Amino acid sequence: MHTTLRNLFAAALAAGFIPHGAAFAQSAGCAISRDAGARQVLNCPGGVKVTAEAGASFRLADRNHDGSPDSASLRRKAILVDVDSSQHTGGFQVVTPQAIAAVRGTQWAVDVAGGKTSVLVVRGSVAVRRTAGEPVVLSPGEGVDVTSSTEPLVVRRWPAPRVAALLARLGQ
Repeated sequence: MHTTLRNLFAAALAAGFIPHGAAFAQSAGCAISRDAGARQVLNCPGGVKVTAEAGASFRLADRNHDGSPDSASLRRKAILVDVDSSQHTGGFQVVTPQAIAAVRGTQWAVDVAGGKTSVLVVRGSVAVRRTAGEPVVLSPGEGVDVTSSTEPLVVRRWPAPRVAALLARLGQ
């Protein structure tokens, strides 16, 4: 019976009957709501909160099977991840086509658009790297733009208008 339900769920997801991000968030045990801007807000076990911009394409995963998501795969648009390290054991990472951003406990935004991944740290620190390559570490107010090039990643303090624009898209 359990296998049949799982197969029906997978078929509904593949057919597009279930929103891409919502389906995996529900399987990760998250409570899902929508805010006034049509953003998905996922409150998950273990102190993980994910706010997804309307139309974002992402999936959450619980790779270590502890009941709390520990990674997100983001393909389009932006998410804001808030991980409470006092509740969440282990790290959390966001994987995009261009980059991997990983933390222990912090708040940060990741945006995928136009062949580029942009990462901004709101609180804490985040290590960002290409799928192959050396990481850079971002502190609050710093960001990095990651493309598929082989140029070294450059950490920059983002100007206030850029920070405000990204966070506004995420209801902040």
